[in-house]
Amino acid sequence: MDLRDFIAQCEHDGDLKRVAAEVDWNLEMSHMAKLVEERGGPSLLFENVKDCIGSVMFGAYSNTNRLAKVLGRPDIKTTCGLSKAWMEMSIGEVIRKKEVATGPVFENTIEGDDVDIFKLPAPKFYEKDGGRFIGTACFMVVEDPETKEINLGTYRSQVLDKKTVGAQILKGKRGDRILQKYRKLGKKMPICLVVGCDPLLMLAGSAMVENADEYDVVGTLRGAPVEVVKAPLTGLPIPATAEIVLEGYIDGDNLREEGPFGEYTGYYTDELVNPIKKPAIEVERIYHRNDPILLAASVGRPVNDNHMMLAFVRNATLWTELTRMGMKGVQSVYMPPEACGRFWAIVSVKQMYPGHADQIAAAVIASHTCTYGLKGLIIVDDDIEADDLPRVWWALATRYNPARGTQIINRGRSTPLDPALGTGHNLMTSRIIMDATIPFEWEEKPVQVEMSKKAMASAKARLAELGLD
Repeated sequence: MDLRDFIAQCEHDGDLKRVAAEVDWNLEMSHMAKLVEERGGPSLLFENVKDCIGSVMFGAYSNTNRLAKVLGRPDIKTTCGLSKAWMEMSIGEVIRKKEVATGPVFENTIEGDDVDIFKLPAPKFYEKDGGRFIGTACFMVVEDPETKEINLGTYRSQVLDKKTVGAQILKGKRGDRILQKYRKLGKKMPICLVVGCDPLLMLAGSAMVENADEYDVVGTLRGAPVEVVKAPLTGLPIPATAEIVLEGYIDGDNLREEGPFGEYTGYYTDELVNPIKKPAIEVERIYHRNDPILLAASVGRPVNDNHMMLAFVRNATLWTELTRMGMKGVQSVYMPPEACGRFWAIVSVKQMYPGHADQIAAAVIASHTCTYGLKGLIIVDDDIEADDLPRVWWALATRYNPARGTQIINRGRSTPLDPALGTGHNLMTSRIIMDATIPFEWEEKPVQVEMSKKAMASAKARLAELGLD
């Protein structure tokens, strides 16, 4: 699958609207997309962006149906179901990427004085943003100079000038660790910024995957190898069917001011009052398909496609990690998009012995997915699906005893994008575990109100007779 296949699927299902009239990249396009998204409308393809080449797609990840198309499982209708499918497919035989000689990405090459990133249809999202952002649904391809492992990382990317793109590579992230290795070697880091491709690649790039090539993750999920080509200058593998690729280098000692940007938390970060210098990509070449399509994600206050994407990926990777840890009894996993897809997690567990819920909680906190940014974890019994929020609230109201079921962890790694840390933060947060299960060791457990199966079957049979069906 590439982005055009996905667009064709959405259009076939009546879930995409083409906009042929001219729209302005300056606030207008993003605000139109936001209005349609908040009304539960289709994904949008803006085909005529003022003074730019190519199109822009918004809303690829806005609802569960589109996420199901991305994963290639349109038969699944729930987030938990999709996460379970990801987990089951990802623990199978690894399918490695496949290098091919060339691909549609090289239909057009721009280099030298002709490079002008402003001609690409990068939107300006909000009034207080520092500029236009080409990267809200992109990923950066880099290679570890020591291990030669390939990493796909998702970092917001602001257009700084005609030939430079900012890269918010946060401290401690895998991309930052790789960049520091190049700095120690006295070298610039080769990099390719991919904007528009198989939307599952974007999801894999945003997943917190260690010791794995995200191309291989997607190949394993797809059941077929991802076809890549070598970027001519850097030799980095890029998707053969990518829409737009910016190829260049990052000088770790030459930082540029980047931002501010209305982030996925619904708040601006420190750059609004305190400009921060960050890595920047010196773009030497642009490759793009004929009539390229830039993939963009809505940002700002939840819930939008950015939060749906983050929630789905973290649901899937957390469930996969717990399975690989050998954690038994996990029924479902959910990181709500309303909580920005990152800061809270809910896990449903079928308890098998005393302390089982505590063991699952410890495993979640120790997981790679939740070690970064998580503030709260709720554990519920297996009669409640993790994404059934009304029942989760019921469990908190009737099974959770704060004195018995609460654990506070004082220090955990967080993200500088968390506004709750305040200014001058040290990137550390506290965490709460809320055990809303009925203790396994209780001999006498609360008796639930349950419907009579016989009476229920009879009632269902009479609904049509009574005009209540």
